[in-house]
Order: sequence, then C-alpha cells, then structure tokens
Amino acid sequence: MTDRGEPEPGPGHVTVRVTAAPITPLDLLCASGTSYFGVPATPYVPGAQGVGVLTQPTPAQPAGTPVWFATAAGMRPGDGSMAESAVVAADDLVVLPDEADHALVAALGLSAVAAWRCLTGPGELAAGETVLVLGAGGVVGQSALQLARVAGAGRVVACARSDTALERARRLGADSTVRLEDGDDVERLARRLAAAAGPIDLVLDPLCGIPAAAALRTLRPGGRLVNLGSAAGEVCPVPSALLRSRSLHIHGYTNNELTADERREAVLTVVGHAVAGALTVEHERVPLRDAGEAWTRRGRVVLVP
Repeated sequence: MTDRGEPEPGPGHVTVRVTAAPITPLDLLCASGTSYFGVPATPYVPGAQGVGVLTQPTPAQPAGTPVWFATAAGMRPGDGSMAESAVVAADDLVVLPDEADHALVAALGLSAVAAWRCLTGPGELAAGETVLVLGAGGVVGQSALQLARVAGAGRVVACARSDTALERARRLGADSTVRLEDGDDVERLARRLAAAAGPIDLVLDPLCGIPAAAALRTLRPGGRLVNLGSAAGEVCPVPSALLRSRSLHIHGYTNNELTADERREAVLTVVGHAVAGALTVEHERVPLRDAGEAWTRRGRVVLVP
C-alpha cells in the first residue's frame, strides 16, 4: 500500500468513496504492460471498475448515492478503483439500487456484462436453444450459465478444467458438464462435447484454442460462436469446409465497443438479476490493505475497506 493525496475532481468528474474494487484479468494485463493498450504510465492506481458512494452531490444525485463506475486505469493515464477514493467521469457512473450488494456487484461487473451482451447481442439467443459455455469456471462463464437461463435457453452445458468448477456449474443450473483434459485434441474433445450436449445453437467462448475449435464442430447448421477471450490459446484452427457446410457464424466481442448508455443498461440488467437472486458469482472479499498479497490470487478477488 502507498499513501497518495486525496484525488481532486476536475470538470465533469466526481469523487467516489470506494466500497468494492475487483481485481480482474484486465487489471493484471494492463499493470504488466502486456495488454493491447501498451505499457501504462506509472505510477498509477489500478482498477478498471468499482463500486462506491458519491462523496458530494451532483446535479442529479445526492451525496451517499451508491454507484458502479468504470475507469480507464492502465489503458490511459489516470488512477483507478483500488484506493479509498477515486475520481470518476460523471458519464461513467451507474446509479445502483440501495439493496445491491456492493461486493457482489463489483465481482460481477463487466464480466457479467460481457456474458449478457454476448447472449443477447451477437449471439442472438432464441428461446429454447442450447448454449455451451466454455471456461465455465471463470466469472464470465459462471455469469453466462445463469444468464443464459434467464435469457430463455432451453439447455445449458458447461465446460471447464476442474472438478470444482464443474460441480459449481451444476449448482448454478448447468444441465450437463464436460471436463477439459490436458491430453485433449480437437476431435476427442468434440466427441465428448457432442455426447454431453448434442447439437448446439450457441457457444460462448472466452478460451479460443482447442476448446473453441472442438465446440465449432458441435454446432448445428446456422450455429453461432461468440469469442471474448483467449485463455486457452490465441489461435483456433477452423476448417473452411466446416464453416461453409453448416453456414456457421463466428463473432468477436469486446466491452470496449459499448456506448455509455449501452453499458449502463447492461450493468443495471445484471444488477437487477443479482438483486432478484437469479445471478451470483464466487468471489473472495479481501481488505484493501492486503491488495498486494491478493493481487495474483486465483478466482475473483474484491477489495473492500
């Protein structure tokens, strides 16, 4: 921990007392200088998103209003959410319902937004369709399992690397599960996916690599795969004949293309499902003073005061 001066808001910005700040893969990438945003200007406070309360009134909201917020920390010069207070652009605030659990909202955050948008945007999930969620052990995957059901999926299949993740997926409502094995090749994994899931309409893919290539082989004609990450590899080998013979659709997704209004709508949708008890995610609450020790822990860590 390092002491820094109290942040001063400029025009169009407000100060937020931070109540929950997640440590996300994007934060780790930005801080390491390996993200596509390049090496960040240092020193800076990490944290691309967070939850807190306004410390002074705005024209629209009184002091004490609970908010979710985004920052550009690590992507552009400036500090982020992993501090007692943060300065945030007013346009990047989303007012939260009073009953929202701040740590849970922070844990879900943009990961759950990505899952929701993939299902309802490029994925175009229709009622009754079968959804395969790759990387079901991560926050995006856990969110997608639950949100797919909310969005009308008839069958939800989870694929993950650990038995713990698969057991959690079953608790979250997965109809069937497939374990990723170290020795899997594309054809072997495709056979196991097909046996567990049957023909699939939509794949949510934060992995790429062999899992995505195998999942493509299970899609029914006109099926869709939405990629939003590369945790299993940067390259997905896809035969042209497979794409053409089934008229398959592959989409790429990033939250960075959302407008402020689209992001606000998605955040409020996700929070609404969390408040209603239809959406949760496994997370660990860690005091802010222990941020350094918690920085590289597995799973979703949320820093709290």
